Formats: sequence, structure tokens, C-alpha cells
Amino acid sequence: MPYSPPPRTPSGPRRRTLLASAAGAALLVGCSPGSDDAEEGTGGSPSIAERARTRAARDSRGIVERYDAVIGAYPGLAERLSVLRTEAVRHVEAFGGTTVGATSPSPSTSASGSPCPAGSSGSPAPSAVPGTEKDALAGLAAAERSLADARAKALLDVPGELARLLASVAAAGAAHAYLLTEAAK
Repeated sequence: MPYSPPPRTPSGPRRRTLLASAAGAALLVGCSPGSDDAEEGTGGSPSIAERARTRAARDSRGIVERYDAVIGAYPGLAERLSVLRTEAVRHVEAFGGTTVGATSPSPSTSASGSPCPAGSSGSPAPSAVPGTEKDALAGLAAAERSLADARAKALLDVPGELARLLASVAAAGAAHAYLLTEAAK
């Protein structure tokens, strides 16, 4: 017995197709670049992204100042810490900040011309260097770890490219913390 088609063939799209299309269109409108109020800022204030970028540059500058303070207190660590310090300087620059004395890790040039006060990122002032090399390295490791954790949390609140940069710098900070922890052993 041959199969006979239903007596009435619906014309046009089905109901499920229309609902799926409407839902997809709503999602696309919600994801369009112009619809994010947080990105645009309100009342002339800086956007969330700009505030996060400024904070990240300031925090990286604080880490550079800590490296400078430790190197100033323990010149024997200069060779070991110079690579990590150089990376921290690159992080400042990646976020649009500047550092004074970016090429020389001398403590006399680290905080003197910095536009933000030492320790403004919530970390102890760079002049408060622990009494031993081991404790100084452990302090740097703790600062790097804390900053990496803060950046990992902050990347959830910023748009794509800045989130990727924060994630990359947070990963580098975590690696620095690991290397400093191993060096302190």
C-alpha cells in the first residue's frame, strides 16, 4: 500500500523554525558591538575597559617597583630577577602605561618619576624589603601570585581583546610566581 501525503501541505516555514530564528535574532542584537553600555561609558566617565587597563598598568608598575626594591636591597639577585622584571615592564607597556627607568633596575629611578604612588596596588611599599633574600623572593612570588589571581578575576568583566591580554599577563604572572617560589627554596 503506497504512502499518501497528508491532505494539506503547510506552506512557508514551520513554527519551530520561526521561533528558533526569532531567538537567534534576539541573541545577535544583544551581542552587537553597539549595545554594550559598559563599553561606551556613561556621562563622560571612562569605560570599564579603560579603568581596567589603567588599573592593570598601575599594578604592573607596582610589581616593577617591587623588583627594583629587591634588586636594590640584594644586588646579588639582579641577574636572576632582571628577566622577570623586564617582563613586568613589558606588561606595563602592554596596558598602555609607562615606567621610569624601564631599562635599568636601579631603585633610585623606580618610584621617583612614577605617576602613581608606590604600593598603590594594594601591595606593600617597595621600600619594605624583607630582611633575607629568601624572604624577598617569597614576597615577590606572593605579590605576583596575588596579582595574577586578581587579573584572572578581572578578565571576566572586560571585552574580548583586553580579556585576552589580561589572561596572558595573568598566566605570565603565575609563571613568575612559580619561578620565584622555586628560587626561594
